[in-house]
Amino acid sequence: MTGTSLPAPLSADGPVLRELASTEPSAEGARLLRHARHSKRLLLLRAVLDAAPGPEAADHWALLEEAERHDPTAVHDVLHYPSTGVWAEETLRRLHAPDGDALPPDLGHLGALAVAAALRAGVSFKTALRPVQGRLALPTLGLLRPPRPGAFALTERSWDPQDPAALPLHALPGGRTVLDDLDPYRAPAGHHATQPARRLTPRGHRRWDTQWSAALTLLDRYDPARAAEAAGLLRSIVPLAGASRSSGATLPAAPGTVLVRVQSPPALAATLVHELQHGKLAALGDLVTLHTADRTPRHWAPWRSDPRPFEGLLHGTYAHLALARYWQRAALYGARGAWAAHARHRAQVAAVLPGLQRSPQLTTAGREFTRAMAEAETAMDELPPPGDQYATARAALARERRGWADAHPKLAAVTPG
Repeated sequence: MTGTSLPAPLSADGPVLRELASTEPSAEGARLLRHARHSKRLLLLRAVLDAAPGPEAADHWALLEEAERHDPTAVHDVLHYPSTGVWAEETLRRLHAPDGDALPPDLGHLGALAVAAALRAGVSFKTALRPVQGRLALPTLGLLRPPRPGAFALTERSWDPQDPAALPLHALPGGRTVLDDLDPYRAPAGHHATQPARRLTPRGHRRWDTQWSAALTLLDRYDPARAAEAAGLLRSIVPLAGASRSSGATLPAAPGTVLVRVQSPPALAATLVHELQHGKLAALGDLVTLHTADRTPRHWAPWRSDPRPFEGLLHGTYAHLALARYWQRAALYGARGAWAAHARHRAQVAAVLPGLQRSPQLTTAGREFTRAMAEAETAMDELPPPGDQYATARAALARERRGWADAHPKLAAVTPG
């Protein structure tokens, strides 16, 4: 039964680890990461169920079990929807926080998950939930706006996308990815760098449809394998508010989503490539330990002005390795500015990857992983950019590094490179 039996331990063997290290999409790597995400989600949900007080959570879980007997796929989609992970982690933190140190856990949302699953599965049910701020969030479906305050009775006939009381999620063109500007757990609360946009207008949805379709067209033209990977991994896109400090972000708690500001199709395509790598590496990190470094920000990263911890440097190098390959392929199709973008990202990776490889804090798996990353970087020599673009990019980066070292003299001697 979903979530009641714990998954068997998983591991990444050498060949799959090397495939993932290259950043290139692979069927076996995707399968492994899906299993990793599935295992983590089941563990989180089981932990919430075990820690939740009172019989109400058990009643909600019983409805989930009933829905799964009718349609396991629908229940899997609800439980593995990205925002469910954000809710589960936040709920566990609140359940285990000392009294007065946190807001009360939102255990009612477990009922919303059960109702969404039951609605998707088509089972008969009767239950009552209490809306939050006049709205009831149903993951994968949208929001319900009950006509009156207080507990709201729900049955299998409670969701009708045509009903004015329903606010369905906006389906993006070309697949199963939705634009989620509704779910209260689509992004963690209090993170200004990833502040989600408020509910978009129909015009905003149309703009996203246009940008999304154009970005996927570019991805499919330049790098069909990465386009297929994006279609397979992305369940939702969360639009960021204009005030967000980040143009794109990935949440380890919410695999299958990218938080992103609206941007031009070429920039959006590159952001998707970039953020998908963060999601892949985060999932891999739940399976194998790549390093034993602490979280102290002490390393130079060519794509940031602030010092980065070892984990952040590894993540950034991995994402930029994928971008270097993507822009190389885009350049072969004649995309404007692609060779310069490739040269820049390749130079960034080449500047820090040797230092990463030499780190004594890498585990055996980490050494194999970074060695395979280095081989993928070197393989790009087969199709170098025309002229001296790569040399120019490396020279510019060397100047930037000297400037960073002057600004951080105590860190310059310890950063990889």
